[in-house]
Amino acid sequence: MENKYRKERDFLGESELPADALYGIHTARARENFKLAGRAVHSELIKAFGAVKLACCTTNRALGAWKDSPPKADAIERACRELMEGRLNEHIVTDLLQGGAGTSTNMNVNEVIANRALLLLGKSPGDYDAVSPLDDVNLHQSTNDTYPTALKLAAIRLLHGLEESVSSLVEAFQRQEIKFAGVVKIGRTEMQDAVLTTLGREMGAYAEAFSRDRWRIYKCEERLRVVNLGGTAIGTGLTAPRQYIFRVVDALREITGVGFARAENPVEATQNADVFVEVSGILKACAASLLKVSNDLRLLSSGPESGFGEIRLPALQAGSSIMPGKVNPVVPEAVTQAAMLVMGYDSVIGFACASGNLELNAFLPLVAACLLESCDLLTGSCDLLRQKCVEGIEANEERCRMQVENSTAAATALIPEIGYEKTCEIIRLAKEHSKTIRQTVIDENILTEAEFEKLITPEAVCRLGMPDAGLEKGGGAR
Repeated sequence: MENKYRKERDFLGESELPADALYGIHTARARENFKLAGRAVHSELIKAFGAVKLACCTTNRALGAWKDSPPKADAIERACRELMEGRLNEHIVTDLLQGGAGTSTNMNVNEVIANRALLLLGKSPGDYDAVSPLDDVNLHQSTNDTYPTALKLAAIRLLHGLEESVSSLVEAFQRQEIKFAGVVKIGRTEMQDAVLTTLGREMGAYAEAFSRDRWRIYKCEERLRVVNLGGTAIGTGLTAPRQYIFRVVDALREITGVGFARAENPVEATQNADVFVEVSGILKACAASLLKVSNDLRLLSSGPESGFGEIRLPALQAGSSIMPGKVNPVVPEAVTQAAMLVMGYDSVIGFACASGNLELNAFLPLVAACLLESCDLLTGSCDLLRQKCVEGIEANEERCRMQVENSTAAATALIPEIGYEKTCEIIRLAKEHSKTIRQTVIDENILTEAEFEKLITPEAVCRLGMPDAGLEKGGGAR
């Protein structure tokens, strides 16, 4: 009868594993020790590790490793590629929160690559005399240079996807800017009626905010492309040949297409993780934009009868189990929660990166968990907000028009024509007689209907400043 288990040994003792498991004793110990998050490391980090291991393998091979055993080298390279392509993800089983600065993840990767290579060679998992997780797969490496390098690659790839999602959101708001260019509405400051604007102007401002976020995210790659790969334990390159140190980052650049560069000071790059704080801050800025805009959309659609009610969001689901006909702004609410979580993760990343000691930061697994999930949350939020909300926004033009005629914001548009004091008098009369600003100026023979309409056209409320003629009439900002 075929044995269902195999035994592996390390310096702590012996352990029994499933015979067909691609992970080994180091992973088994990590699974037993770390039962915290209940989730494996991020799939993009696993694939990035495959690329890093492939770069190390090809560099070692070019320098003469396994020259007497080409099939072995071929098998290791193929296993690395399979990991890089996401075909071995299910075998990376360590918890995403772990002690050891990511050693458990690195060892899980080493063992899976080694055992997959053994299968490719027609051998059984655990036959480490043929292919060793440490002496072969981890040759001239340390967790301390491979883990942060893999994390940077994973982050760069996720940031590329986030940039695309933010760009699409920008374009959606730009389309609404054009669509609503002619809808005049109340502009508000400090939640009070201020001056007239257009709904298109508001949408255009949202597009501009996210456009800045897109640019910041695009520039993140510059911050992440400097890596300490080749530095081994503390950045000095201990145990690694000098040619390997000089060439391994070039191999990673060729494999990934990302412009990686070897750190000028690998010791410093191994000690410090402040680059992740910087990138997280940029993600937090994007989260702040999402939160602010989502709250604005909730306000603008509020009511709809008793609130602002200036826009209608797509009706997606019933909003209450007790109030018939109620529809809630569920997408902006969901996006708001995601943005808040990213902001919380930013604080965690700051604490984790500041808590490194001496030559290494032990808390990179936490940084990886928060940073990569932040990318996922923001990407999903931008896509959700665009697809389920922004693209389906409709203007309530009748409501906007009614509010314009009733609000003191419309009176501000009169100042260039009649001056500040007379405008104040118009507001007083309108309130005293329960009339609109429009009706009051007409009834008081201050302006004709046509003159009033001219002052509140989209062109009038959106132009930059006021014509010089306004100075001749004693108007202007007061």
